[in-house]
Amino acid sequence: MKVLRRWFLILLLFFATLFFVALGYYFNVTNGTSLSPQKLLLSQKNIVVYDGENERIKNVAAGMARGVADVETILPHTRLAFVDTEDKRFFSHNGFDVKRIVKAAFNNARSHSFKEGASTISQQLIKNTHLSQEKTLKRKLREWKLTRALESAYTKEEILEKYLNVIYFGHNCFGIRSAAEFYFGKQPQELDLADSAILAGLVKSPNNYSPFKNADKCIKRKETVLSLMEKNGHISEREKREAMEKPLPNAPTVRSDDLGYLHFVFDELSAISEAKGFTVGGDIEIFTYLDQPLQKKLQEIVKTSKDSDYTATVMDVKNHAFTGCVSSLGDARRLPGSLLKPLLVYAPALEKDLISPATPLLDEKIDYNGYQPTNFDGTFRGYVSAREALADSLNVPAVKLLETVSLKTGASYLEKMCLGVEKEDLSLALALGGMKNGYSLQQLLSAYATFPSNGIYTEGAFISEIKINGTCVYKREAKQTPVFSKETAYLTTDMLRTAAKTGTAKKLRSLPFEIAAKTGTVGTRNGNTDAYALSYTPDTCVGVWLGNADNAFIHCTGGGTPCNLLLTINEYLHQKRLDKNIPTEKFSIPSGIVRVALDKTTYYDTHTLSLADENSPVEYRFSELFKKTALPSKTSDYFTNPSIISPILQYKDGKVVICFDEKSPAFYQYKIERYDYATHNTLYLGTYIKEYTDERIEPNKNYVYTVTPIFQTRAGKPIVLPAVSTKHGETPPLNDGAILEKQWWEY
Repeated sequence: MKVLRRWFLILLLFFATLFFVALGYYFNVTNGTSLSPQKLLLSQKNIVVYDGENERIKNVAAGMARGVADVETILPHTRLAFVDTEDKRFFSHNGFDVKRIVKAAFNNARSHSFKEGASTISQQLIKNTHLSQEKTLKRKLREWKLTRALESAYTKEEILEKYLNVIYFGHNCFGIRSAAEFYFGKQPQELDLADSAILAGLVKSPNNYSPFKNADKCIKRKETVLSLMEKNGHISEREKREAMEKPLPNAPTVRSDDLGYLHFVFDELSAISEAKGFTVGGDIEIFTYLDQPLQKKLQEIVKTSKDSDYTATVMDVKNHAFTGCVSSLGDARRLPGSLLKPLLVYAPALEKDLISPATPLLDEKIDYNGYQPTNFDGTFRGYVSAREALADSLNVPAVKLLETVSLKTGASYLEKMCLGVEKEDLSLALALGGMKNGYSLQQLLSAYATFPSNGIYTEGAFISEIKINGTCVYKREAKQTPVFSKETAYLTTDMLRTAAKTGTAKKLRSLPFEIAAKTGTVGTRNGNTDAYALSYTPDTCVGVWLGNADNAFIHCTGGGTPCNLLLTINEYLHQKRLDKNIPTEKFSIPSGIVRVALDKTTYYDTHTLSLADENSPVEYRFSELFKKTALPSKTSDYFTNPSIISPILQYKDGKVVICFDEKSPAFYQYKIERYDYATHNTLYLGTYIKEYTDERIEPNKNYVYTVTPIFQTRAGKPIVLPAVSTKHGETPPLNDGAILEKQWWEY
């Protein structure tokens, strides 16, 4: 008994010591930690954004400057949407939900993870306004102390009000007032149940659940919120159904020309915070790549085209950074149209050595089980080179080539450039940009920057570094993904340079430097909904999009107004380089690329690629770029060893008629000879003729005719035509050429 008592005293002393040590540690760690009422009020001073020169950007937090929403004016269903979703026992606990903590701990232990959290609204408010991003015991103890202080100092209604006024809703929206205006064009007290469910759903992940970025995910999240409200008895099944039937907003109601760049900055902030696991709150410093003079110029340029929504973006190719961006629609995903052709079709085909820029492609009417793609002008051009097909953005060759490449292969290259393809989008219509959701202009710019980057993809970014409460929580480390070889990247670029000279982007041809470009137009027979123009040089990638949030028709194509805007932007960028004495770079030609001479005759007559004959005249050859590893295997010998398609011989009414194939080269001379058992005559020596008639035929003889093509002094092999007999009832020898041998009649 004494032993048990002794052990009991020892354990009691141990736990008492442990308690006092822990208590001492708690007081030591939390010493000086106090609730700051000022921090609970969000202001523009909390957020500082710097441009690419580390200069502070003014008027950053316009999304916060909407004023404070009084919780008493907010309708009950809005307040309950947040409470039911984030903290259903908010009004009954003292800042900590013990049941939720125990449940979360059990679930995390069972799943061997820390995915499930148990933060209450009070804790979230403290984390967003008072604490650093470190995940340590010290921070948790401070959070506990501050949460208790918060609960003691304010009523539940006051805490909820402060929470709703500082929480981040994405798209540069801090607080419910700015979110209500941005997403719905309403004041907080005007939000209906459907609106409230969307906003409450955004809190968990603004980047994932934005209706403008991920509509499908937003709908599912909205349903989750409404289901929680129904489960807690705050709405009926009918109210839930009616709220679900209300469509999502398809575009922001706030147009912000001046803050276009910053909207993208804060969108990226949301994505980064979720990926890195830190909370957007407290004193935030964001370092960006913004070029403020460029941004101002972009705003001036797009103001010349106000008939539709727009986005214009400039990327620095060297560090894959967006230096300027204006938009009336935000980071919207739109169908890419023909902008997808180089990425999905032509570059993969070049990479697989299925084509070269010179490869003839047949532009003709086709039918793939009812899918009948046509060109923009409704015509078909017959055989065109891959270079011409891409430069002129012909649809039929692109679709046929995608079938050759295969959908799976083409889509795999898009995936490498972070251009995801849904299963339902895997059809040949994808070659023309036909898909469900599409991509943002920033995604497309990042993908196109792969070409001037030697085939290496790097996702573009607006933010280089983020600090919260003085601590760096993010520093960009650009990930590089090999997609195409240097040779493929250069060949694609060179083909797109043709598009900027003579193709659909030929409005750029006046620019005094090397530039590659592509246009794209999306629409139906009734009108166009999207128009793109995109260009790049070795150091800058620029994109322009015009369209409407509601898909109303626009009065232009990609080669029209967007290309005009693209020209103006590039002119400005060029002048800026000149002003700074920065030399204009040219695209670097890889060592694996060679220019070779091809034979025109083979190309146009048989639609095949042959290296030019060494003796061919200049006018019968043309040059094109190839990979050294994928040169044509055949060399033409039209001029070294002249040859033609065998003429047709006819004998009728005492005359012999020799008809030449219409593809017989006009640059040859033609020698026609006639043999009989005793004589040999040259009947004709001259240029190409359609037919030759020999009327000097004698009876009772056998004749053999030969035709020899000649180029300059080089004679090809004589073509022996079928023998002709003028003997009554006699058939000429089977061996047509026997008459050419001595004493043929003896056989």
